[in-house]
Amino acid sequence: MTTNDPPLQVEKCGSSLLLHQLHVGFLNLWPPPFSSSLYRFSYDSGLVFVHDDQLIWDEVGESDTYKDKIMFEIEQECLEIYTRMIEQANSRRAQLCQTIFDSNAQLATIYSALGEETPTKQSDCSYENLNKQLDANFRELEEMKKMMNDRRDMFIEVLTDIQHISNELHASSDSSSPTSHPDVDENDLSLRRLEELQRELMTLLKEKSDRIGDINNQLNTLKALCSVLGMDFATTANEVHSSLTEEKGTKNVNDSTMQKLETTLHTLREVKLERIQRIQDLATFMFELWNLMDTPVEEQQMFQNVTCNIAASENEITDPNMLSLESISRIEAEVLRLEELKASRMNNLVLKKKTELEDICMKTHVLPEYDSEMELAIETMEKCGSLLGS
Repeated sequence: MTTNDPPLQVEKCGSSLLLHQLHVGFLNLWPPPFSSSLYRFSYDSGLVFVHDDQLIWDEVGESDTYKDKIMFEIEQECLEIYTRMIEQANSRRAQLCQTIFDSNAQLATIYSALGEETPTKQSDCSYENLNKQLDANFRELEEMKKMMNDRRDMFIEVLTDIQHISNELHASSDSSSPTSHPDVDENDLSLRRLEELQRELMTLLKEKSDRIGDINNQLNTLKALCSVLGMDFATTANEVHSSLTEEKGTKNVNDSTMQKLETTLHTLREVKLERIQRIQDLATFMFELWNLMDTPVEEQQMFQNVTCNIAASENEITDPNMLSLESISRIEAEVLRLEELKASRMNNLVLKKKTELEDICMKTHVLPEYDSEMELAIETMEKCGSLLGS
């Protein structure tokens, strides 16, 4: 390069284009003819100027050996700077390529988790495209992460509802532990999986709705049984679960409550059948005693609701307190009264007949024969009458 050669110009060292021009220009010109020129680098302006200082060295009187030494040192320093810049540029290029590769891998993972097809990426690692490609990847990665977070929130909402309803249906009645945060499979956030969970949630919601309908029907049955048996409905229902008597609250419909309610209904049905049999037996006996004692119709009217159900089935007996313990005790008392009356009348009848027989024997001057069986019967009736009276 002579003193008349135009100065070599390159862009600032930090740009990609500079590295490309250095790679093309410096390699073609290196090593430059420093014997006639001095390179001075200005890093503030980013330009390289070539000045001819041959006249200055001549004026100073420097020897050719000194000038060659200085030029060799300059050549070595420039070579070191150039090599360092190339290494830094290659390192930066490798970092950009690795960052792009990592971002593409993250995008592929997110697309796979969302169940979406991963778009084809152009693997171009030229310096003109790396920064743009990385910026595009970062923008896409940010959008996909937001989409993944939104999808995860949807999964959490559905899984939370599933866990909550499952606890309502299948957890024990005394379970008071708070609902834990649901575990979300980060590897499968696809719409297909979300739809599966939504179908599972709908199934649980239907099961809960069916149980609410069943428990309301069972509570109506329980109320009817308590009414006919003369029992307090609220007390009986509270023994199953306290929520069953709340009009505005949510009723407990878990497995334990349903089982307890079913058991209670079965027990009360058994009690109802036993009491029906007891009352029907008492009513039949009472009806016979009425006929035997010629009981007035007015007295029979008091127990008409009992006698009219002598042959009634379980479903036909629905009157309130019809099978209450108080009603049964009242019927038992009437039967006992009739039995006492029967025993008293029979005793009076036997004594009357005995007296008439004795009178006839006295009139006819006939001694009455001693009848041990008659005496025993009279004594027995008197004992029965005293027992009934007590």
